[in-house]
Amino acid sequence: MKIELIWISIVIYMVWGTLIALLSRRGGATGVVDYFLADRKLKGYISTLSYSATTYSAFMLVGLAGLTYKGGVGALGFELIYLSGLFWAVLFGPYYWRAGKHYNCVSPAELLSTRYQNKKVGAVSAWISLVFLIPYSSIQLMGIGYLLETLSNGKISFFWGALIATLITLVWTEIAGLRSVATTDSLQAGIMLVSSIIFIFILITKYLGGFNNFLHQIEVNYPLWLSVPGNGYFGFHTFLGLSLPWFFFSISNPQVAQRLFVPSSLPKMRSMINGFLGYGLVYTLITILIGFCALLLFPGLSNPDQATPTLLAQLKVPLIIVLLMIVGIFSAAISTIDSVMLTISSMFVRDIVRAQREIPEKQQLAIARWFILILGIGIFLFAIQRFNLIAVLSVASSAGLLATVPSTIGGFLWKKGSAFGALSSMIGGAGISLVLQVTSWKPWGWWPGVWTIIIATLIYIFMSYAKPATINQEFFKVIQQSQPKNTSFSH
Repeated sequence: MKIELIWISIVIYMVWGTLIALLSRRGGATGVVDYFLADRKLKGYISTLSYSATTYSAFMLVGLAGLTYKGGVGALGFELIYLSGLFWAVLFGPYYWRAGKHYNCVSPAELLSTRYQNKKVGAVSAWISLVFLIPYSSIQLMGIGYLLETLSNGKISFFWGALIATLITLVWTEIAGLRSVATTDSLQAGIMLVSSIIFIFILITKYLGGFNNFLHQIEVNYPLWLSVPGNGYFGFHTFLGLSLPWFFFSISNPQVAQRLFVPSSLPKMRSMINGFLGYGLVYTLITILIGFCALLLFPGLSNPDQATPTLLAQLKVPLIIVLLMIVGIFSAAISTIDSVMLTISSMFVRDIVRAQREIPEKQQLAIARWFILILGIGIFLFAIQRFNLIAVLSVASSAGLLATVPSTIGGFLWKKGSAFGALSSMIGGAGISLVLQVTSWKPWGWWPGVWTIIIATLIYIFMSYAKPATINQEFFKVIQQSQPKNTSFSH
């Protein structure tokens, strides 16, 4: 593929995305809530598309396709676990929304501080998110790096691909905070879905003889890829280790949980979650099919993460589709990383800096913007190390975030959960996750995420009983308050 065409598509993508971000400014952010939460006034369809683009990253078209290439249909079950985990968003979404508005919470960590009446709880949650989301953010840059390096036959290096994505992310995040991020996300979500649908249709009809023949070839040539554990990759321990962090993703990953603050009403939140379920199911099935297509057409790839880039580089796919797919993968990666950076910066200023002293909103925004720049540089430096498979690295990051899950669930459902229990649980769980992942130790074959959730839960319960706290009755009244019929989540 001509390198000039790749550069033209990137430049067009950057220009139109920047224009959209500028149009969304409406005079620029007027305060912390406006910058980080779009003043809590996102409409249903924008919330849906932004939530989808934030959640589905380069992990999908690059990482999940690669995981399918490597292990087969188990990747589908693994990803469907995530969709079933939206149970937590349905259950707790109204709680986040009500408490967020009542207490003016900007970040999920700030909500924990409010529930436990202790700012240290939010600060610890913020530090855990910072540590574990840097690797997760880096895989977005890795996806773009692999894509451009493969399509250009090395003329655009992995380094430059990752650097371009970092610069785009920093510019769009700076322009208007969540307003520009949500608006660009909405259009990017559309590109991601449309381009991938057209691409899989071309692969199956033009190169694999239609859907029936496609399935027949898999059954004949790769029958083990159609069952679990199949070829041996998706053994029970592996499947559970990969899937468990995904089941709690909607409340453990703060960039996703923060989206529960932003719909303008509870019915809009319902629309956001319902819309995402439909989007997610279609996008997941397409990605799995792409992985199988790559397995049939290009068996024996040394790096499974190269499955999608190899299809785009080696097949004679119409140029416009290739360019759309490039933009689609760019969109998937950037829409996730800009949301992560925005959320982490909000946690840094609201939960770490303000835990030490109160500062005016103008100063909070200034600190957050500088921190986004520093964070972007850190994520880029991590990405160019090219650690591990994208899918595995993504799950490893989410496994560490499981340390916050018992405190989150207990915070909403168990009145006796205490700040001491929450602090001990998060520190202990995150510590165990770090040790196990750094040492690659899997006691009795169980992955770090399994041990993280078990140990964090036991510590939370035991320490809450050991050092109980005064029950925050006001908080529970707020999250359970009755709503008028026209604003009910179940309406």
